[in-house]
Amino acid sequence: MWLPLDSGDALLAHLGMSGQFLVLDEAEAPGPHLRVRFAFDDGGPELRFVDQRTFGGLSVSIGGADLPPEIAHIAPDVFDESFDDDVFHARLRRRHTGLKRALLDQGLISGVGNIYADEALWRAKLHYARATDTMRRPDTARLLDGVREVMGTALEQGGTSFDSLYVNVNGESGYFDRSLAVYGQAGEPCPRCGTPVRRESFMNRSSYFCPHCQPRPRHPHW
Repeated sequence: MWLPLDSGDALLAHLGMSGQFLVLDEAEAPGPHLRVRFAFDDGGPELRFVDQRTFGGLSVSIGGADLPPEIAHIAPDVFDESFDDDVFHARLRRRHTGLKRALLDQGLISGVGNIYADEALWRAKLHYARATDTMRRPDTARLLDGVREVMGTALEQGGTSFDSLYVNVNGESGYFDRSLAVYGQAGEPCPRCGTPVRRESFMNRSSYFCPHCQPRPRHPHW
């Protein structure tokens, strides 16, 4: 994310795995993971950048108020006016990779992480190893509908918080985890058909899916 400045430059922020911005009163104790604090001349609360694992960071992007050049390679997300479904479909077909790998490629579509990829694929009834070059336009349309539905609902519910580390600027946890259909639900019944949800290793992470609703393709692309 970036904060445009009156100078035409921007403050560029990468949250990494655990970075967060918090809005706190000046008198609030700094805490052990405070990295940067911003005070304002209106006497209001501070904006603080907190990062437990220090994978995140802040930098100044010269001339980056409209779009920092450092992140211009990142694709738009599905809610961006510039996102073109037909262009996405064409680029997806050219990838020659597995469907979930493509969803996690921020150069193709941004904002979809491991959790939301599994949830969107479940809603679209598509297996994570489906080869992208076999995707038909109706398949892609169903997938994008799933992505928009999952991300829209997650935004309304404040995101997915599994512990106290993941909170919004006011320190409040999101509760989309209560709406998860398959992610983290291994062995639990699929909400749609009742078949036990399956977990498989994927890119040093996990993929969760319903083996009945999301049948494995004949020629999966791992």
